[in-house]
Amino acid sequence: MPLLKIIALNDFTKVFVWKITETFEELFHSVPLNEVSIARLNTMKSEAHQKGFLSVRRLLMEAGYTDFDLYYDEFGKPHLKDGKHISISHSHDFSAITISDVIIGIDLEIRKEKTLKIAPRFMEISHLENLSHDEQIQKATVVWGIKEAVFKIKNEKGISFPDHIFEHDFSLTDKNCTAELRFNKTVEYFDILFDFIEEYVFVCAFNSVSLEK
Repeated sequence: MPLLKIIALNDFTKVFVWKITETFEELFHSVPLNEVSIARLNTMKSEAHQKGFLSVRRLLMEAGYTDFDLYYDEFGKPHLKDGKHISISHSHDFSAITISDVIIGIDLEIRKEKTLKIAPRFMEISHLENLSHDEQIQKATVVWGIKEAVFKIKNEKGISFPDHIFEHDFSLTDKNCTAELRFNKTVEYFDILFDFIEEYVFVCAFNSVSLEK
């Protein structure tokens, strides 16, 4: 079944994950699309991108919404018309959305060697010490996801992954950690939850005060 799982992260946040096995035609005919989405879909040159876009609309339906309930602001950030908060991610054969009562950011990444190779460019490399090669790939991917998820919450021009977003060290078995954004002479703190789905890493970020809701 393409709807792989629904995960309740807490009392006010749910994750919906879709494994894309359908053809473009199957997905296209299974979802209602507004005119803006149809126009956007027609500009996509990659079928994989198109299928990711459509599978997100299927996830909306699983969550009780449709494409007509979703809109994007001037910065490209998605919103739901009922005031709930949504974050969206797509990677290769998987899509995910998270719906919450609080502001959230999510990221879905496939584990790959390249992420480890560029790790010194975006993370504290000492956080990879005393790990096996596979664990290093896994942890580097989690850290990249942390930075993507935090950026989706803030979405401000000028934020740099290595210069402004910092993960606190963590164990892969904990599936949670914290992070900081130091930007524009202020420091913000984030609670991070992460999990592993087949060859993918899923990361969700909340402002620290949000989890006290």
